[in-house]
Amino acid sequence: MISFVVVSHSVALAEAAVALAAEMAQGATLELRVAAGTADGATGTDATLIAAAIDEVSSPDGTLVFTDLGSAILSSELALDLAAPRGEVRLAAAPLVEGLVAAVARAAAGGTLLEVEREARRALDAKLRHLGADADAPEPAASAAGRSESFALTNEIGLHARPAAALASALRDVDAVVRIGTATRPAVDGRSLVGLMALGARKGDVIDVTAEGPDADRAVDVVRALVESGFGEA
Repeated sequence: MISFVVVSHSVALAEAAVALAAEMAQGATLELRVAAGTADGATGTDATLIAAAIDEVSSPDGTLVFTDLGSAILSSELALDLAAPRGEVRLAAAPLVEGLVAAVARAAAGGTLLEVEREARRALDAKLRHLGADADAPEPAASAAGRSESFALTNEIGLHARPAAALASALRDVDAVVRIGTATRPAVDGRSLVGLMALGARKGDVIDVTAEGPDADRAVDVVRALVESGFGEA
């Protein structure tokens, strides 16, 4: 699976971001490492520490590095020259907290390095849409082929972070393209935490599910089971 390195001037900030993101892994085994502060414990970043963290967790599937402030990017770029990773390493052009959370959820759902990186870049979409700011254009609607059903959400808060992560993770091994939308929002990738949260679906809202592929029936059944269980919320 994809591995992650979090580079921050602050150890406490990096550790808190990793702890939050780890909650979205939904049981998947992911490597997340903190490379924060300097060698003497001061505020700042250290290319040598970053390179060591990359080498420690690097994966043949790829490694994504998240940074906070400008010099963290410079240190991470230098670290890439010092490291000897076991696969491709990319620096994420994404917000540290939102991007890391979205990326971990997508990786847990079986995303490739490019898919995980793209998800991280889109991590602000839900906030931008909610606040009325410009966001990326909506994804194209799914075709009419395949199986389609609609379900009313029964859990108290709807598709907030944990239910959205649970849904994305549940579709990890399903061989189907799954799109989920609402009456007011265009359909999004069912494995995208960012997309699912951007729907803004709450208790009582109806989500429209379309699945295409060999496991289309199974995909819809997976969504139904999660919705009917209230995503495991009390």
